Amino acid sequence: MSQPCASTSLTPSLTPTVREILSWYPSDTPGVKANIARLLMTGRLAGTGKLVILPVDQGFEHGPDRSFAPNAPGYDPAYHADLAVEAGCNAYAAPLGQLEAAADRHPGVLPLILKLNNSDSLGGPKQPWPAITGSVNDALRLGCAAVGFTIYPGSDHRNEQYGEIRAISEEAKAKGVAVVMWSYPRGGGLTKEGETAVDVVAYAAHIACQLGAHVVKVKPPTAHVAIDANKKVYDKHPAKFDTLADRIRHVVRASFGGRRIVVFSGGEAKDTASVIEEVRGIHAGGGNGSIVGRNSFQRKREDGVALLRAIMDVYAGK
Repeated sequence: MSQPCASTSLTPSLTPTVREILSWYPSDTPGVKANIARLLMTGRLAGTGKLVILPVDQGFEHGPDRSFAPNAPGYDPAYHADLAVEAGCNAYAAPLGQLEAAADRHPGVLPLILKLNNSDSLGGPKQPWPAITGSVNDALRLGCAAVGFTIYPGSDHRNEQYGEIRAISEEAKAKGVAVVMWSYPRGGGLTKEGETAVDVVAYAAHIACQLGAHVVKVKPPTAHVAIDANKKVYDKHPAKFDTLADRIRHVVRASFGGRRIVVFSGGEAKDTASVIEEVRGIHAGGGNGSIVGRNSFQRKREDGVALLRAIMDVYAGK
């Protein structure tokens, strides 16, 4: 009778925290759960249930100069893969071309997330509707742990986007690949202030859960309440939105009662103190982590590494 393989430093045993998180996904195959575990068991936060992911889709979205001129080595896709490994990130997310240029840089060490839809800033429909720019088969070819997809709840094209991710999610799960959804309310009748309102962000997170996301990415919410019908609900059933931690807790609760992995974007470039203060609020509210792009790769390499590690220290409780 064969004996189970002994655990080694290269294949650490799953922690109770990670096992609990995997239990949140009872319908998923062992392949999908293995890839969720890859994300959770990599880097400096391995086993904690927390994630810090480096995303580099800004070149596609905003152009190379706006994205990489502040730190010129970032024009090279290999720079970002190296940055993620040196800092100890859980994963690295990018569009197809960016990953193809560096997919074999750290095989077996750095989990990859292929961003399957993207927009450019040169034109397009008035309401947001990104183009599909990669496939699940591309993700398999590149050895990715997950695919990423942006939805825009509120857009006039949201129904088309929901249909796209339904088909992609079905294929990804059938092939053992995890699904990460960026859920950014935008368009329709939403004001700029409404896009990050606490009730709208919570709704966007819930929609991503309903669409089958394993990992949900949203923006940190403000205390603004945008939808009148929700204001009436909060009058009858008071909700506390005073601090960022309060608002994060509300968004996490909206994500199937906290039974989904919810991470928060790093947003536009800001000073280190502001980044860390925001991360402390996310951590205190029970968020699973951060996806930090521009605030890390637009700094000098040593400064970007230091910031990412400082963020990880907050999530590690240091």
